[in-house]
Amino acid sequence: MLIDRFFNRGREFLGCRYPIMCGAMTWVSDPKLVSAVGMAGGFGLLAGGNAPVEVLKKQIIETRELSANPFGVNIITLAPAYQNHLNLVCEMKCETVVFAGGIPKKNEMQQVKECGAKIICFASTAPLAHNLIERGVDALILEGSEAGGHIGPVALSVLIQQILFQVEDVPIFIAGGIATGRMMAHLLMMGAAGIQMGTRFVMAEECVAHPKFKEVFKRAKAKDALATPSFDSRLPVIPVRSLRKDGTIEFSKLQLELLHKLDHNLIDREQALHAVERFWVGALRNSVIDGDVTKGSLMAGQSVGLVNEIKPLNNIIDEMVDEAESELQRLKGILDEKPV
Repeated sequence: MLIDRFFNRGREFLGCRYPIMCGAMTWVSDPKLVSAVGMAGGFGLLAGGNAPVEVLKKQIIETRELSANPFGVNIITLAPAYQNHLNLVCEMKCETVVFAGGIPKKNEMQQVKECGAKIICFASTAPLAHNLIERGVDALILEGSEAGGHIGPVALSVLIQQILFQVEDVPIFIAGGIATGRMMAHLLMMGAAGIQMGTRFVMAEECVAHPKFKEVFKRAKAKDALATPSFDSRLPVIPVRSLRKDGTIEFSKLQLELLHKLDHNLIDREQALHAVERFWVGALRNSVIDGDVTKGSLMAGQSVGLVNEIKPLNNIIDEMVDEAESELQRLKGILDEKPV
């Protein structure tokens, strides 16, 4: 297969058959989904989120029991339990650690490296990408603003030109708005080591998300996945892309309430940021687990407009690979044509 030559770098780095990563989605990326991705040949990421450290420990153990395939653990630098999560992934000798939510400190990255783990970080801007490489990151995920959940400020098309075309030091995986094998083929030809998807994996049969949650995804259009606003630099919340429902309106109200408290010194900035994270964790649970798709959070990337069918996870990954191979063969045919 032509696709194999483009898979080699990501395959070697991740240790899986296909360098197709399942993004770490709070309440969604549980041991069942992560292990299923691994068994299908991809690479799953457990979502540390704001989970109590004992819960995350149980999830790591459970994922290892369900499958011997490699997987990673995503930990959020802004989470209240971050330091405990950091210590845990080192104690449990996790093979791959993904830092999200902020830039990890040099000593934190060194702590992970000393435990033998590979480090992946998100790069939402070119300066951040180069900063992380200088700090010793092993791989980067370029995530465009088309993605779901917490997003960066730059579109994927620009990040590709600023970073993917300029950086050869480390493997680069691409995320944000990806849902087809044809798109994956072109990203691999551009130099990507692999891709990461989240929204499409929500539509896997193995995904724990409530049927009502998935049904909303089936009906949604790309334009329905909107980024939340930020009102004041004193509360530098990371924008969240989700389907607009009552939950997104409530988030705007929460920001205004927190700014009022900051004005009157009722809370400090760190407390305000933690309140924001607690809101999203709770709102997301309401929709994903309980099926409250009106008041809960419906985090989704703009690729939600490309997914309209619930399928077994094996079928999703096989379809991605088959489509990518077909696209490469199509392009090879064009390039092999003799000029008239």
